[in-house]
Amino acid sequence: MDSRLLDILVCPLSKTPLRPLTRAELDALNRAIAAGQVHSVTGAALEAPLREGLITRDGKLVYRVDDGIPVLLGDEGIGTAQLNDFPR
Repeated sequence: MDSRLLDILVCPLSKTPLRPLTRAELDALNRAIAAGQVHSVTGAALEAPLREGLITRDGKLVYRVDDGIPVLLGDEGIGTAQLNDFPR
């Protein structure tokens, strides 16, 4: 993702800056999704793994990136507190 774009993107809920998920974070999230343990902030179960994502710099919320386009909808954020083995 373009670094200039990353410089201006923020979480729509907290206004916290975002950064790309690391490989370890993405792998941990996708393992939890495969196990049926991940829900959006509205409680909707996630079924498809993420290929790419952004996380708030405080590590609390993740947003998916579809085909290089960040999906920054507050309702679709993924709270990391629900993930037991998520890297902190």
